[in-house]
Amino acid sequence: MAALPIRQVEKPWGKDVLPAPFAAPEGTRIGEIWFEPPPELPELLVKYIFTSEKLSVQVHPSDAQTLARGIGRQGKEECWLIVAAEPGATLGIGFDTAIGEDELRAAALDGSIEDLMTWHAVKPGDFFYIPANTVHAIGAGVSLIEVQQNSDITYRLFDYGRPRELHLEEGMAVAQGEPYDLGSWNKAVPSRGSHVLVDGPLFLLDQIEGEPPAETAARFPEALLVIPREGDVIVAGETIAPGGCALAHALNDVVFGDETVCLLARGCPA
Repeated sequence: MAALPIRQVEKPWGKDVLPAPFAAPEGTRIGEIWFEPPPELPELLVKYIFTSEKLSVQVHPSDAQTLARGIGRQGKEECWLIVAAEPGATLGIGFDTAIGEDELRAAALDGSIEDLMTWHAVKPGDFFYIPANTVHAIGAGVSLIEVQQNSDITYRLFDYGRPRELHLEEGMAVAQGEPYDLGSWNKAVPSRGSHVLVDGPLFLLDQIEGEPPAETAARFPEALLVIPREGDVIVAGETIAPGGCALAHALNDVVFGDETVCLLARGCPA
């Protein structure tokens, strides 16, 4: 089957009512919808994330840092496309001013790290790339699509008093106490049209409307993930609706409608 299996992940900051087409089982708070990475593209993980509370303040290592630790290529860079946002919804990314390691450690311990971070108001179509070593947190009232390196290494620096493990020493070893470069990593993505969102070096991500243009076909010559946003697509004969994600072995395995808007993703060789 082309459609990737879905895993619903309970989170303390999740929602008990999810936007269509998703539905949370009664009595649960679902924070994430994961699409299980296929063997053909094991390096990428696609998620939907839904928040009713702020996520932890956290940071991820780079591939170079995990390779240096002898645990393989387990770095994590990710990107977020906002699909819905309640009034006042924000993302915390980087810091208002540069801070040193000692100040960052003290702020994580006493909780003032939240006030030192830069909180960006968000709306649908806002797009952010999060390089490794960037301190970040997703605020409440946000629904987004996340495309990330398939790594589960997350170092929590602060978690608002929730009874979950923190990783202060590991986090301090990789965290950068710097402002986030909006000019390089943030853009507003129109709801329609074809646009390059991520151009490597770890993965590619495009939005397309209708049939992919020639330059998109050149960027996706082999296996790719297809994530419909508006309208259905047909992948290897299987209809994939918005809210789904499918593996296509090639672009010519996909039938795009004239009004269909999709995300296309693939990893880059190491």
